[in-house]
Amino acid sequence: MNILLLGSGGREHALAWKLAQSSAIQSGGKLFAAPGNPGIAQDATLVPLDATDHAAVVAFCTLEQIGLVVIGPEAPLVDGLADSLRAEGIPVFGPSKAAAQLEGSKGFTKDLCQRANIPTAGYVRVSNRDDAMAALERFGAPVVIKADGLAAGKGVTVAMGMDEAVAAVNDIFAGRFGAAGAEAVIEEFMVGEEASFFALTDGTHIMAFASAQDHKRVGEGDTGPNTGGMGAYSPAPVLTAALESQVMERIIAPTVATLAAEGTPYSGVLFAGLMLTKDGPSLIEYNARFGDPETQVMMSRLESDLAELLLACATGTLADAQPPRFSPETALTVVMAAQNYPETPRKGGSIEGIDKAEATGAKVFHAGTALSGETLTINGGRVLNVTGRGADVTAAQAAAYAAVDAITAPDLFCRRDIGWREVAREAQG
Repeated sequence: MNILLLGSGGREHALAWKLAQSSAIQSGGKLFAAPGNPGIAQDATLVPLDATDHAAVVAFCTLEQIGLVVIGPEAPLVDGLADSLRAEGIPVFGPSKAAAQLEGSKGFTKDLCQRANIPTAGYVRVSNRDDAMAALERFGAPVVIKADGLAAGKGVTVAMGMDEAVAAVNDIFAGRFGAAGAEAVIEEFMVGEEASFFALTDGTHIMAFASAQDHKRVGEGDTGPNTGGMGAYSPAPVLTAALESQVMERIIAPTVATLAAEGTPYSGVLFAGLMLTKDGPSLIEYNARFGDPETQVMMSRLESDLAELLLACATGTLADAQPPRFSPETALTVVMAAQNYPETPRKGGSIEGIDKAEATGAKVFHAGTALSGETLTINGGRVLNVTGRGADVTAAQAAAYAAVDAITAPDLFCRRDIGWREVAREAQG
């Protein structure tokens, strides 16, 4: 079977690496990626397709007899690419435009939670600055302010004081996030520890996938502005089997059932960002695709055939599939980012030593890289995902940072404390 993977980041490199190991490819199928990156090129044939040109993507799939399209990032999903492919009978992993509103509109998801009685923070949807200011007065500080639409992971502010909250509202309604900030959601601040949970669904059947913990803040000790994620590890021990059952029962299942009942069945992966409160898991937000950098650590542990699982979602046969198998080891990834990320990252600097890093046993996934002649260079904000494995988080952390230290890239930086909460718990026994 031939497979087309759409995307160019670290998530897509991890997916390409795992898809290339699938029997569909090992038995003679071809793996294509568009547009890809230098790392993905090691596992797939890169093709110059623009995901916003639906007709071109459909034409390529027809020409190359693509049996499965895997849509990596959120923007093509929210743009309805999956609908265009399904209309031509092409199996696709990813939700429809209507169902992808789970990520495309934070207000849509909050309203769905209210209808389906899914635990989440109290909220108010606002479409202008005055209403937002009134909501801030109602909630007080700390408070969470979110641009409603897609803002590349940068439209959320957890404001600990009112000055910060007012500044966040002003940013949104002054147009900092473009169309994503046409509306906003003001939420109550939840207390607890965050975790990520992933489930696969074909619109009817649901299958638990894996857990992870991300590190959103740019600075060590979880300080500084939010980013797309500076590192992650999987599994997340804080998300126990009992808590995972609660998440499936109280959050994932009612989401899938409600969307199906309302005529917008959801097919693909549900990525639930959770707050583990004293009253149990509560939904922070949904993403309509695999997480980045959570995918890198989940794929490092996955032992099942990824293509089989994704095809089962795409063809409505997930009930017949075997549950995913994962290594009992922990995987931990460290994001190496360009200087000045998450503001305006400095591009163009050289990167050396990836072979040395991987000689330690780690895997380096490319996120924002490019080739300048023979030289690997910086071409994005988050540039490399250096991923190690070990018996626990402490061991996986040591493996990842040993690989980080083998890389020579003066224009990159990273946090040195990924996994710090769990490392501290492991030290306490």
